[in-house]
Amino acid sequence: MAHLRMRIGPYFIAAPVVLAPMAGISDRPFRQLCRRFGAGLAASEMVSAKPELQHSRKSVLRRDHAGEEGVRVVQIVGSEPAQMAAAARLNVAQGAQIIDINMGCPAKKVCHVAAGSALLRDEALVARILSAVVAAVNVPVTLKIRTGWDPATRNGVPIARLAEDCGIQALAVHGRTRACKFAGAAEYDTIAAIKAAVRIPVIANGDIDSPEKAAAVLALTGADAVMIGRAALGRPWLFQHVQQFLSSGQVASPPTWSMLHKVINEHLLALYKFYGEFTGLRMARKHLSWYINHLPGGIPFRHHVNSLEDASAQLAAVDDYFSQQTIQEGIAA
Repeated sequence: MAHLRMRIGPYFIAAPVVLAPMAGISDRPFRQLCRRFGAGLAASEMVSAKPELQHSRKSVLRRDHAGEEGVRVVQIVGSEPAQMAAAARLNVAQGAQIIDINMGCPAKKVCHVAAGSALLRDEALVARILSAVVAAVNVPVTLKIRTGWDPATRNGVPIARLAEDCGIQALAVHGRTRACKFAGAAEYDTIAAIKAAVRIPVIANGDIDSPEKAAAVLALTGADAVMIGRAALGRPWLFQHVQQFLSSGQVASPPTWSMLHKVINEHLLALYKFYGEFTGLRMARKHLSWYINHLPGGIPFRHHVNSLEDASAQLAAVDDYFSQQTIQEGIAA
């Protein structure tokens, strides 16, 4: 199998598998973990372009790239061209090397203000936003979209052509319309049509949950890379496994118990350090659920750990869980 290599502006992205930006998830600790396991890119959670939100604690944390290796990508969301341009300039001034524009989020709180995937209904406004952001910064600007507003209006191809004409340098496409949200199976025909219609790199997204599925989607769409979101929750090593399969056709072994234990502890410590103990402990709860829910005793463990109120107790509970596994070097997941 061929090893793909994608270029965005001056940056070569060696791994053809990237982490999707996910609100409340793709913070710096998770991005760093996924990069360590081979994600070629890892964009920030989306940052609002609204001036009144630029300096909120949430926005400041989402723009925090301290010590982060690899190309720093910040995703911005909004519906006003001037605000989006200003947000792009602010983030570049603070270290962003690629600006990604969100026109793919289907969340009601985003779409009700005509941002995210709601913008796909207004191609003229899309053009104004893209042109304003591209003109505002001297770094590559990329775009995340869906295949359209609803199944009756899949306008991904004209939006992609428009984006290329406006100077967008790469395009990620989720294989569902806004109306579909995350229901049903992703469709890849529109992604294939988009790839055939433009010269810029296209990244396929949606329902990619295994190395074999990643290879199949690349073959179906002709895309330059795949983007993985929900499937990486509790499985950050998935990026490494996809890379290995694409380059050699070999299926990697799941992590051992000891490796999983080590990854979880490192992730939790990074969360405590990044957010502080109070918030970090609460952020860790959902990640622990993703890591362990499907394992023996995972659901009772989740109920127990969700009741704990300090980081040392949370870490001790993790250690106790793994000490109870009878074969420490057996296959964990």
